[in-house]
Amino acid sequence: MNLSRSEFVSVRGLRYHVRRWGPVDAPMLFLCHGWMDVSATFTPVAERLSPQLQVLAPDWRGFGESEWPEDGYWFADYVADLDALVEHYSPGRPILLAGHSMGATAVCHFAGLRPERVAKLAVLDGLALPDGDSRKIVSAYRRWLDALQHPPETPSYRSFEELAGRVHKRHPHLDVERCLFIAHCWGKLEEDGRVRLQADPRHLLNMPRTYLQADSDAIWAGITAETLFIDGGSSVFRRTLPAGEIARRRALFRNHREVEIENAGHMLHFEAPEALAARLTEFFAG
Repeated sequence: MNLSRSEFVSVRGLRYHVRRWGPVDAPMLFLCHGWMDVSATFTPVAERLSPQLQVLAPDWRGFGESEWPEDGYWFADYVADLDALVEHYSPGRPILLAGHSMGATAVCHFAGLRPERVAKLAVLDGLALPDGDSRKIVSAYRRWLDALQHPPETPSYRSFEELAGRVHKRHPHLDVERCLFIAHCWGKLEEDGRVRLQADPRHLLNMPRTYLQADSDAIWAGITAETLFIDGGSSVFRRTLPAGEIARRRALFRNHREVEIENAGHMLHFEAPEALAARLTEFFAG
């Protein structure tokens, strides 16, 4: 087993946690998690990659062991944080890059804005967010302002076993051991005996800035890295967009191919870590 090493670095005024696996002289792969997830859940994948690759998995701001900002969460900050992390760990040298779900959108924005910094790019069941409607921006801002007056609380549970039960409810095909592993990644035992998610509850607020696909189109068109789309065969996100729109978005990536992991849902690294690691190793280290 290749155990991870934890590091804390200053990123744009925040104390950022980065989990690392593998030899420091191996090619460097940044592996970026999705919304309401943490870097630790990548462990079964990273352990299989690390003999050939040096894997760096940050906890995004407000998740895991990274610091919470005072002013909330704006998508552009994830891209800027990644830009700072890449400059810290690999100044002037291209990296390998992969992202899941929300993390996939962030890494694709980075790859389009800094194309010279990305040698290869893997998109893990991502880029399926429906286009927003700018006509709804006024009501969106009002809902956000109202929500700020009554911010959500961090979800808590009586035990890790209770949290594992919630994981199993959402992913019923996972065995008890894996659900408990995820629970220990997501949760932290507090002094009052409750297990709380390692996520700022403000992530649960609906931010007022609507997602506009035209913005992403313009950014993704700048990507030059060879790109691999890895999809979950049974992912619910495959049904959020028409097939033609998925194809149109992917056509913006000049040099890409697609693979599918059968019987895996959206959380590929939970449900099929062995298969996902094999696809990533073949792509990045092959």
